[in-house]
Amino acid sequence: MINRTHTASAVILALTCQLSFAQEAENNSPAAEDDSLEVIQVQGIRGSLNKALAEKRFSTQIVDSIIAEDIGKFPDNNVVEALQRVTGVQTTGRGAGEVSQVSIRGLTDVHTTVNGRDIFTGAGRDVALQDIPASLLSGVTVYKTRSADQVERGIAGSIDIKTNRPFNFDGQKVVLAARGIYSDQPDKVDPNVSALLSNRWEIDGAGEFGALFNVSYSETHYRDDTITAGAAFPFFTNNPQSMYSPYSRIPEFDSQGSQIWQPGLENGLPNTPGSTLNVEGEPTEYLIARDAIFGTSFTGLRKRPAASISLQWAPVDTLEITAEGFYTGYENESQNAMWFSNTFENGNGNIETPTIFDGTNVVKEKQAINAGGFQSGDFSYGKTDSYLYALGAQWQASDYLTINTEVVYQESEYETDFFAMRFDRVATGLDVDFNDKDGVPGIAFRDDLNTAVNEADMAAIQNWNAGTVYDNGGGNRGDSTTFTFDAEYLVGGNFFDKVKFGGRYEKRTAEEFTRAQDSGIANTSVESLIQQLGAAGAAGDGSGIVFQVDDYFDGRADTFHSFVTADGGYMLDNASAVRSVYNLDAEDVYKTFDIEENSYALYATTNFFLTENISGEFGVRYVEYKQDMQFTAEVGANTNVFESSSATADVSKVLPSLVLNWNITDDLVGRVSYTETLRMPNFADLNALQYWFDPLTEGATYGTGNGGNPDLQPTESKNYDTSLEWYFAESSSLYGAYFKREIEGLVIPGRKTVVREGDDGVTRPYVLSAPVNASNGELSGLELGLVYFPEGLPDVLEGVGLQASFTLLDSSQDTPEFDSAGNITGYVDSKMAGVSEQSYSVVGIYERESFDMRLSYVWRSEFYTGNEAAIFANPLQFWSRPEQSLDFQFSYDVTDDFVVTFDATNILDDVYQSYYGEGNENIYNFGSGIYSRTFAIGARYSF
Repeated sequence: MINRTHTASAVILALTCQLSFAQEAENNSPAAEDDSLEVIQVQGIRGSLNKALAEKRFSTQIVDSIIAEDIGKFPDNNVVEALQRVTGVQTTGRGAGEVSQVSIRGLTDVHTTVNGRDIFTGAGRDVALQDIPASLLSGVTVYKTRSADQVERGIAGSIDIKTNRPFNFDGQKVVLAARGIYSDQPDKVDPNVSALLSNRWEIDGAGEFGALFNVSYSETHYRDDTITAGAAFPFFTNNPQSMYSPYSRIPEFDSQGSQIWQPGLENGLPNTPGSTLNVEGEPTEYLIARDAIFGTSFTGLRKRPAASISLQWAPVDTLEITAEGFYTGYENESQNAMWFSNTFENGNGNIETPTIFDGTNVVKEKQAINAGGFQSGDFSYGKTDSYLYALGAQWQASDYLTINTEVVYQESEYETDFFAMRFDRVATGLDVDFNDKDGVPGIAFRDDLNTAVNEADMAAIQNWNAGTVYDNGGGNRGDSTTFTFDAEYLVGGNFFDKVKFGGRYEKRTAEEFTRAQDSGIANTSVESLIQQLGAAGAAGDGSGIVFQVDDYFDGRADTFHSFVTADGGYMLDNASAVRSVYNLDAEDVYKTFDIEENSYALYATTNFFLTENISGEFGVRYVEYKQDMQFTAEVGANTNVFESSSATADVSKVLPSLVLNWNITDDLVGRVSYTETLRMPNFADLNALQYWFDPLTEGATYGTGNGGNPDLQPTESKNYDTSLEWYFAESSSLYGAYFKREIEGLVIPGRKTVVREGDDGVTRPYVLSAPVNASNGELSGLELGLVYFPEGLPDVLEGVGLQASFTLLDSSQDTPEFDSAGNITGYVDSKMAGVSEQSYSVVGIYERESFDMRLSYVWRSEFYTGNEAAIFANPLQFWSRPEQSLDFQFSYDVTDDFVVTFDATNILDDVYQSYYGEGNENIYNFGSGIYSRTFAIGARYSF
């Protein structure tokens, strides 16, 4: 008989302290089902942790889980925020009002499923996890090892998101929830509402039916402010070669064509005092200084509708048919107000002697005269709609054979429009401190070198000229049709318990579209632009083109408090008038790539018993991917001339897996696992064509280019895991794991220098970056987790609990260095991207009959995040400083059916910071950002 009751997890909980793993596996078989077992239903924080521990204990694989405390009660806004408290999981990418990125044991290549089904966004291979609201979920399982019956992708691990189904409930269920969320940076209150309607009933002669509908809608206003010290170049001291000016920038090549300095080195140019470069044949001391400083105020409104529907029918006890639909939507409009200033002088001028960081040749403070700058107003509108439809059946063909089969179709489409305009000027003078206070730069502009700083300078419209307009758009889409077949046969032998086998076929398409044009306007002030826009029919008198930022960086940087940029939203709403002033026509999008991928998989696994207490699973999976690819690119800017290319690929792999589980005692479980997984290249990385970009920075001698590589191979990983889990009391567990990943074929940006004529007619070198399988890496680590609810406490402390985890990681990667021709000249040992050596979370819990609360603290150490463009003198790698977050949640049961809640996130309100090169957070500080704290009040009613 197929078990359709919602009490399955509670039954496991009741048996937790009495049954071994082998006994549990036997009791889960249809022949051994016992309807007389007492059912214990536990709710609240402790109940949800109990269920998560039960799932961890009785899983064949090494897993961690989050279970909703009650229907519609998930403790966070989205899946990513909830996962930050799971052992071995790290999150980052805070911004735009949320946390958006998740890694498992330091690796970001996470495979995601919904109810076991692959899910993706647009033309990507992954889903935007933050698009999935927590209110739709019943639980999340993080698979740290993989069985051969699971999809092989995701070398970090796999996350399965579970939604509610009608057969999970006894009968009718209705849950209504609403929250108002206040964000302090934008000073807005936003709604987050959800509803669940479910029922099940029997019809004589037709069996049992169930229907569930779950819907969610949220809005988020956000504001993120940043300030950034730019990349570095070598500069002369006050004693240069005679043909050069004091404190001027050192060119890469001298007058004889000999190379003076090498950009893009992994560790940058030497920064010890007295370091020299060979200039015109003479050793010449140099300074290293930033060529620019810039900042942004990023504001926007994001809307997320989502829904799931589940229909279940059991015509007989041995057959269950399920039809489901899952929808997530995303709509976002954002204004990125950016200011940018060069920090080197244009022409001759008197400047004071720069201030140098002690013990280095790196400039901390300097002045500049006649430095060029711009302010850019960038507006983006983006919209995503993703749909998944599934029809499947589970048939218990006999007491020994169960068959599952399913057809899944999904499609996801993303579209975007982008408008930007630059306001330009040359500043009379500026003072800049690249690290004014603990990584935060400071800058002041002067209208007159002999007068005090004029803070209003950046917000005065009359100081700015209209600059280049950028009119872009496009999007991407993907769809897939998947058929799966799985069969499980209970062998019932002394050594082999069951055999499982099956297959999977998927046809996947991915397409990307784009359009891009830009145009300048000469000798036109912003005041004149306003008049021209009004004459061209723009709304109002054209003055809506100006967007002003106030209270910039919340007063936490020594800089101006207000500045103006173009209002990108106004430009998009008045696109015809803007294009008319800039002599542009509306463009249609064109397709940049069109990829069809057919994949096949066959697998077989068997469960076995070596002794009464030692069991395991052995499996093998065969996979094959075939791709047909078409690429198109525009030749030059605004030319409407296109080039095309095509390619094919065929990859096949055999992936074994083995796991051993040992019930050492009734309370102690050990596991050992070996698996192999892979990461398929992203579709966008396969594009064979190249795109070129002229330099934006004044005086820059390099342009940049990027492209893809249709010859990319999968990244492969061999995975070794051991764990020990001690369930020492009811609701309490201590567990640890040691793991190792040996990764081959990591995709990194290869580069070479290409001399070509730019769109501006200037012939110059361009640094071309394209992905290559040119690196291998190794990741190992230890993770510890604890869930503890003490017993025998005084009455006032009953319900106190602790959930804690700690992860220690060690990573290494052989990163190649390239010469100007693209050849690998050597390797540098570095850390792997996204890996913090240490991270931990501590959650204090206090739960009583009518209320519960938790205080959560999460911390991770510094980590490498990626590489800068290879045209500068600073170290190549970006690193993030340690990150932390403190959150609070409280709920009060007014009645059994009505609950009110309060929660707060990002309570510490930190400045999030990055820098160039490991250990260089002071002399090579990069970006600093501040993000919103949120405070929410909500209510939930269920019956």
